[in-house]
Amino acid sequence: MSNYLTFSTNGASESATKFVANSRTFSFIVDEPPTLGGTDHGANPVEYLLAGFAGCLNVVAHLVAKEQGINLKSLKISVDGDINPARLLGLSTDDRAGFQSLRVHLIPDTDATHVELKKWLETVEDRCPVRDNLANHTPLHLGVQLVPA
Repeated sequence: MSNYLTFSTNGASESATKFVANSRTFSFIVDEPPTLGGTDHGANPVEYLLAGFAGCLNVVAHLVAKEQGINLKSLKISVDGDINPARLLGLSTDDRAGFQSLRVHLIPDTDATHVELKKWLETVEDRCPVRDNLANHTPLHLGVQLVPA
């Protein structure tokens, strides 16, 4: 028996920009803003990536704070980054298609010392699965499965 947890999502395209995804018992819409040809019925794929990163940091930050005896009264997290749309739109191959970099700010309301917060942040960074996937190479296997005629 494996010690791994498996997570998955699946769904269907409703238009060229709108995708309805399903994970466990949850459905959510992925769409683009009108400026990118979408109908703005949901966050776009890179916004979900940023939210997923922030959500993962939130879980790990609270877990680590509890383990280290840090009282987190509240925690705010902001994540942003810049993408050059030229690659996405097929206009250029100069930059990568993804984020050039991400800027992450964790803003804890706590009485922890600077030294305690430094250790806390290092541990959070080390243990956050989404950060690990963003920072390191993860093998991807894309394939096409044809619908039987």
